[in-house]
Amino acid sequence: MPGSSTTETLTERRKAATRLDIARTAAALFVEDGLRATRAEDIARAAGVAPRTFYRYFATKEEAVAPLFAAGAQRWAEAVRDAPAALSVPEALRHAVAQSLTADDAANVESLEWVRSLLRMAAESPALQAVWGTACHASEATLLAVLAERVGAITSGGSGGSGDLGRSGGAGGASDSGGVGAHDGSGASQAPASLALRMAAGVACTAIRVGVETWAASDAPVDGELGPAALAARCLASLGDFPWAPA
Repeated sequence: MPGSSTTETLTERRKAATRLDIARTAAALFVEDGLRATRAEDIARAAGVAPRTFYRYFATKEEAVAPLFAAGAQRWAEAVRDAPAALSVPEALRHAVAQSLTADDAANVESLEWVRSLLRMAAESPALQAVWGTACHASEATLLAVLAERVGAITSGGSGGSGDLGRSGGAGGASDSGGVGAHDGSGASQAPASLALRMAAGVACTAIRVGVETWAASDAPVDGELGPAALAARCLASLGDFPWAPA
């Protein structure tokens, strides 16, 4: 039916906006009243929705803050996707960190401060830890798709420019040493390539997670050498010659 896809998109946007509004309300109540004292019904009332609407979106009160975690991961993945095509994979990751984890606007600062508060609560809440862990795992899947797009675009573009996706991706790199992106001569290169990209996504997301969690445990401001962007960049840099993509 004409216009149905537009209607569906608008509906999904409204749902996403409602989820994010509930998430912000939940985070605010957790900070103000404490995680233990806050009930799902309190969150629903403060967000202006019925309890049944709350439970339509979230199974528990802890899950209500998942959209805040997901929003940050989505910003980072989109920054990787939008990074200049000439950048190698590690360069694109560092570029994305600088774009998504800095205090470039009030909304970004607010989002990062929410994450800091929630991660501190998660240290004493297995349920909230599980929500954070699920969000981190989901971010790996998102980044995996983005890296596959970048690698595919670069590979299909032939040699030259950013054809060497990482410092170990060129001649004499992982492909010559039997690394995760190596070909075994049998023509069965798809599985190793998938493994290489999964490793890259997992390692990159872990580096970012450690940087953000380290910052969250401190009182450092969002910007500066002890901010989340700087710490995440240091984590990425410490990986050295990790083969970021299949050769």
